[in-house]
Amino acid sequence: MGEWSDYFEDFPEENPANYVGNRFDPKGAEALRTQAAKAAQEQAKLDAEIGRIIQKHSNPAAPGKKQSE
Repeated sequence: MGEWSDYFEDFPEENPANYVGNRFDPKGAEALRTQAAKAAQEQAKLDAEIGRIIQKHSNPAAPGKKQSE
């Protein structure tokens, strides 16, 4: 028995990843996945920048005192 990927190569209409909504649209589904990956990458960059800004502007705790949360 072959792998699932072999089956979906032979029968792409059976692959749920090839649907946009209830419509079979492999190219549209691929475009959505590409767009989502790009958005996730951009969000990760923004999150890293926010982290650097917070780190740069946070006040270190004075010796012997705990930082409040």
